[in-house]
Amino acid sequence: MSRDAVSDTRLTGLFLDMLAAEQGAGRNTLDAYRSDLEDLSGFLARAKSDFLTADTETLRDYLSDLDTRGFKSSSVARKLSSTRHLFRFLLGERKRSDDPAAILSGPKRGRALPKVLSIADVDRLLTQAKTLSETSEQSPLQKLRAMRLSCLLEILYATGLRVSELVALPLSAARRDARMIVVRGKGNKERLVPLNETSKLAMADYLAALEALRKDQKKSTAASKWLFPSSGESGHLTRQHFARDLKELAGIAGIAQRLVSPHVLRHAFASHLLHNGADLRVVQTLLGHTDISTTQIYTHIVEERLKSLVRDLHPLADK
Repeated sequence: MSRDAVSDTRLTGLFLDMLAAEQGAGRNTLDAYRSDLEDLSGFLARAKSDFLTADTETLRDYLSDLDTRGFKSSSVARKLSSTRHLFRFLLGERKRSDDPAAILSGPKRGRALPKVLSIADVDRLLTQAKTLSETSEQSPLQKLRAMRLSCLLEILYATGLRVSELVALPLSAARRDARMIVVRGKGNKERLVPLNETSKLAMADYLAALEALRKDQKKSTAASKWLFPSSGESGHLTRQHFARDLKELAGIAGIAQRLVSPHVLRHAFASHLLHNGADLRVVQTLLGHTDISTTQIYTHIVEERLKSLVRDLHPLADK
């Protein structure tokens, strides 16, 4: 590895340490930044440059190279954001005396509207999951997995949690008297999210089945601290496993699998609340968005509802 590459690797490490310590960046965020900066470093090395010597023109060439390689505008914008963030850090740490990324402009892109399932589609998913959990012709382990999927769906649609927050819920979230759960989200920030009776009942039924299986298998090991335990490295169900189960459920329910994911269910939670009159600020709090602008991707739903109200309730509207 060249000296320039070693320097870039060291600076990337310092930058990621800052993100973790000062901004509470999670593992997925850090991995995304690392991937972006490794790609940038590779291009700079081919251009006989590095993080400490790159100029604005070289960084423009990098953006052109991304376009040549067929990256979507959203991916180019993300890599540009990582680049800007890095060079601001280097300037602030006095590793550089200038910021060559400050005047870079990225691709213009509209903000894509989130995919949203209809209330009827979500109801089909919930009903199908419940039906599978009540099917008698399956082993205790199969039944438990079906009940787990039903429980995950009920909680997700009731709370709008991020999938990473959902699968990592602690066992304490299932307390019978709990009306709210404490969720640790992005940046290690905590927020309170209300539970409805259906999700609480789903958790109780799932945990009863989990305990029954443990007794049936005569397991004497201590119970896991996670609500959805797994034998994997994390100790709890993975996001990928839940996403696969959800797509399989969608296929059984007759819904196109490409339209369904945990994140789409989170969008459905927010969209359906707003459609039924919830305040945007309330939805922002429930979703754990730090900035209201992130929640404003749903404003088209609010606008459609306002149009509908005027059309249906205005005294001079056409009847």
